[in-house]
Amino acid sequence: MTISGPERARIYIPILLISAIAWMMLLVNPGSITTLAHCPVTDSGASSASLSMLLAMNPPSSMAAGWALMLIAMMPATLIAPIGHIFERSFKRRRARSVILFVTVYAAIWMTAGSVLLATKLALSLLAPQSYLPAVAVGIIAFVWQCSPIKQRCLNRGHNHRELAAFGIAADRDALRFGMTHGLWCVGSCWALMLFPMLLAQGHLAAMAAVTFLMISERLEQPQPLSWTLRLRGKLMRILIGQTRIRLHRLP
Repeated sequence: MTISGPERARIYIPILLISAIAWMMLLVNPGSITTLAHCPVTDSGASSASLSMLLAMNPPSSMAAGWALMLIAMMPATLIAPIGHIFERSFKRRRARSVILFVTVYAAIWMTAGSVLLATKLALSLLAPQSYLPAVAVGIIAFVWQCSPIKQRCLNRGHNHRELAAFGIAADRDALRFGMTHGLWCVGSCWALMLFPMLLAQGHLAAMAAVTFLMISERLEQPQPLSWTLRLRGKLMRILIGQTRIRLHRLP
């Protein structure tokens, strides 16, 4: 089943609108995601008292909400292809249901991964409060991971969009399974990139935007052989430049 141009617009527009709203919320309150509140006790080093004070000033519920907003800003554009796959493989009356099931499980996978990343962020904040060293260390890890064959395997598996049943419980099960597998490979691909902006004392929104751009560009590339290599993902930039030139040529 092939979806038409108007149906594609029904996929792209809501997804990009949701992402844009989340980015606007971040711009209004840029400290809601990555900035941890500190006090002299927490800055004095790692201890049970400093941990208790850090958690009191940064409740887990607040950090989870910030992580969820970060996901809503960064991830929707990367889901255009799998949601389009659901549209192509589902009857119209089941599309919304299947998309909701897919997104729910996908989000649950990332929220679970977020609990680990947030715990890592807290631990590093206790060990090196207000320092750029954790961000530098994670940046190096992210670069090595970016070049690794394991990263490429995760990207390749993320392109593997499974067949979906058309009817009944089987269709629901396949949508849930698709959300789980896609979420797991996405976490495997992007965990270090997602952690890096969270550790920056300044400039985290710019880092989030750069990471989002890279993740979207990676999804546009075709699967590649597994190897150690520097992967420069420029397809999205080439598309943007090409579309800009086309529109400039159309101007009177």
